[in-house]
Amino acid sequence: MNYIKSLLLLVVVAFASCAPKVAKETTSSTPTSGDFRAMAPKAGPARPVEIGKSTQFTLANGLKVIVVENHKLPQISYQLTIDRDEIMEKEKAGLSGIAGSLLATGTTTSTKAEIDEAVDYIGANMSTNATGGFASSLTKHTDKILTLFSQVILKPSFPESEFDKIKTQTLSGLQTEKDDPNAISGNVSNALTYGKEHPYGEITNESTVSNVSLEDCKTYYNTYFKPGNAYLVIVGDITPEAAKAKAEKYFGSWPAGKTPVYQYAFPKAVDKTTVDFVDKAGAVQSVINITYAVDMKPGTADVIPARVMNTILGSGFSGRLFKNLREDKAYTYGAYSSLDADELVGSFSANASVRNEVTDSAVTQFLIELNKLRTEPVTKEELDLAKSFIAGGFARSLESPQTVAGFALNIDMYKLPADYYETYLQKLAAVTVDDVSRVAKKYLTPDKARIVVVGNKDEVMNRLTPFDKEDGMIQLYDIYANPRKDESGAPVDITANDLVENYLTALGGRQKLDAVKTIDQTYSLEMMGMSITSRVVQDAGKFYMNMTAPGMNIMTQKYDGEKGVMEQMGQQMMMEGEDLAGMKEQAIMFPERNYKMDGYTTEVKGMEDVNGKACYKLVVTKPSGAKSTEYYDKDSHLKVKEVQTTVSQGQTATSTFEYADYKVIDGISVPHMVTISGQMPQPIVMKATEVKINSAVDPSLFKI
Repeated sequence: MNYIKSLLLLVVVAFASCAPKVAKETTSSTPTSGDFRAMAPKAGPARPVEIGKSTQFTLANGLKVIVVENHKLPQISYQLTIDRDEIMEKEKAGLSGIAGSLLATGTTTSTKAEIDEAVDYIGANMSTNATGGFASSLTKHTDKILTLFSQVILKPSFPESEFDKIKTQTLSGLQTEKDDPNAISGNVSNALTYGKEHPYGEITNESTVSNVSLEDCKTYYNTYFKPGNAYLVIVGDITPEAAKAKAEKYFGSWPAGKTPVYQYAFPKAVDKTTVDFVDKAGAVQSVINITYAVDMKPGTADVIPARVMNTILGSGFSGRLFKNLREDKAYTYGAYSSLDADELVGSFSANASVRNEVTDSAVTQFLIELNKLRTEPVTKEELDLAKSFIAGGFARSLESPQTVAGFALNIDMYKLPADYYETYLQKLAAVTVDDVSRVAKKYLTPDKARIVVVGNKDEVMNRLTPFDKEDGMIQLYDIYANPRKDESGAPVDITANDLVENYLTALGGRQKLDAVKTIDQTYSLEMMGMSITSRVVQDAGKFYMNMTAPGMNIMTQKYDGEKGVMEQMGQQMMMEGEDLAGMKEQAIMFPERNYKMDGYTTEVKGMEDVNGKACYKLVVTKPSGAKSTEYYDKDSHLKVKEVQTTVSQGQTATSTFEYADYKVIDGISVPHMVTISGQMPQPIVMKATEVKINSAVDPSLFKI
């Protein structure tokens, strides 16, 4: 299966933001009339902000409507928000998201195609989600878009075909998350911080999504889409009087009702700092997340000082974490923190992705910065810069009428003082160095935090033991936050050589494998929305691969035993160096036969659970220096997973291959389904449609 590596693409996305700089406060005496231009004028006291006005009213069924009038552009937007309590979905986690997406796929009078066509025809936008929906259009299309929007909210038909599509899309997304270290970190951190019996700690996985039925979606809708807990925010080219008439016309018939009320215990914090580890074999980076729950409600007195404090700590380029871990130590591309207020339970997080070899050093620097902010006052310059940054963002946000509507919504939902946002800049300006120290001591608790790390267990985990202050033992978890037993150091009942021999025997035996001269395989796969056919031929140290889509040739690779070439989109490129060596490796059939040869090293690293199967873990280093971690089913002896780390043009990449559906072809077991993940936005599932062993092969295929 070596040829599969040539299908991988690397996508890198990065973004950054800059904070505005502020002038240092001067302490010199009052300037004379001749030098007044040399100094910036001293800032005056912050004054109340004039927030745009909103109009509010409530329909007879309980629907609260907020209107912000703005006639600068001939357009209007409608945001529906269901203010329901957080819910536990348990064995059907993922239900609310599926149900919310399903609303816009059909009504009692229109199909999804008809809805989409009608929205596109008037140049509008419309979407639905688990707690409401959004629509916008030009003013002249107000009635058309409100007809469509009200129908998907009030009269959804829940078409089964669309339900099946959404489930499939959801499962595909979850498949991607399984190999995404940041997604894994988020899921495991939440589950451990809040607990799996808390809504914020639930993890959606393939099993829970598979449990969701169409009837569950209907029940969710009937339970939670109630006007008594809903807000309709209307912004744009409309008067309050007209908005009220439209709200009455299109949402007045919504039957009255309220959503259920739920309460949850505040998550229990750890008594001492713990280290929780998720193994990602072959990873060259560790994702670090230092996290815990905090009790901070929206609108309370600590929110603004805490935001200033966190801006100083980890807001971006100007944050202490960024300056330390990136600019000073060069451990990472970026290190950040967040401190969020929440009606139910808030949270703190400090995170970064760092190289394996500096993971423990990075954790040390995180803890140093957290403790430093607790014990040492920030500088006046840092305080002023943070407040200037926040004030600038607040001022810019006021340019949007959506902000005014959002403020009005927050004031009502979170029961904030009526002048909360009007006096926001005054409260911000009043934050002092002592305030920052106070909230740092209150909300930064590095001595009672969870240090969650997703990374290469063999290279990283044991170096983190000193940070676990609870019992000095690191707890290992799987990607769903289930505790795992670390068996990597446990004695195993098999040697590396015997493990490989058992695998070769399971494939058909060395004698059978040695007799194979050619393998000709055809696979089908879906990639970037295209149905692709891939043919791969191996013949006595030669290699050929061709990928085609209907009406086009995507790529061809050839290796004649000495030279290699790749043809792509009409361009031909001779392969050299690492790329040529990789192509030579792909020409080798059943490369495990060579693991006894000089230049290869193999080591059994204990047992691991792979998709519910007990597997031996084998680490292989090849003559080129490339490494792979391979997993062999303890019972069948077949290889079920392989994690490969490769270096090409100075870039290190990790790819995961899962092998399944083995079928016997001419006495040789061949996996007929291979799932590739790690270097593509979505996993690639390759299914064998034809496999021929020792068939005649046209020599011209390899001609260069």
